[in-house]
Amino acid sequence: MLEAYKLTKSYPDMLSGRFMALDNLSFSVGAGEIFGLLGPNGAGKTTALRILSTVLQPTSGSARVNGFDVVSHPYEVRHSIGFVSSNTAIYDRMTAWEMVEYFGKLYGIGHEPLRERMELIFDWLNMQDIRDVAGARMSTGMRQKVSIARAIVHDPPVLVFDEASLGLDVLVARALLDIIAALREEGKCIIFSTHIMREVERLCDRVAILYRGRLLATGTLAELSDRYEEEDFEELFFHLLTKSDEERNQTDQSQELVETT
Repeated sequence: MLEAYKLTKSYPDMLSGRFMALDNLSFSVGAGEIFGLLGPNGAGKTTALRILSTVLQPTSGSARVNGFDVVSHPYEVRHSIGFVSSNTAIYDRMTAWEMVEYFGKLYGIGHEPLRERMELIFDWLNMQDIRDVAGARMSTGMRQKVSIARAIVHDPPVLVFDEASLGLDVLVARALLDIIAALREEGKCIIFSTHIMREVERLCDRVAILYRGRLLATGTLAELSDRYEEEDFEELFFHLLTKSDEERNQTDQSQELVETT
């Protein structure tokens, strides 16, 4: 359903020459699976997701979403994907219904099918009581529901949640996780980017740990626990990051020694 192969994204850098935001990232995600993309801020998670959603183009490597290449078939990819982030970007003067309807029309859905689809979504997300509420009057939780509704209005097979629970209170965040789990049961292919370990342990079928643009490890939580002999996933996560920093420092020291001699 979704495949990334040696995705690399670099930018010019005045100090180092090139900054590697992503370095040969490869993974795949199937239908009915929640794939956790984990890493601290600046790890490259959002860069990877922007490439997959056609907002950025990779420097090298390739990616396919629902069978379509993200570079050569961006239009088809955008119709195959729904994107939800912590930045709800809700229009203050539009109601919840008007915003979701607007996005449905952008996807070319006809009037009657769109109305039926929206009624189903508003019922499922318990949004009927806010359908006429303007964006300026919405709480954070209401805004996030609208973001989810407009991301799924065209019924995409692939969904991306990029730090979507950031800033939500406990009850709203829990409701969001329940919605994501329900979408998996519908057979959706889901990428779930977060740095909150409890969310990972509750939702994800498999995970990939990303740091400084590089993939450190991937697998189920049980596989990673066995591989690194660590039952506590948070400790495992920090162990991998620390080990990566140590290896990076050793490499830098070796290079400095070579240059000095």
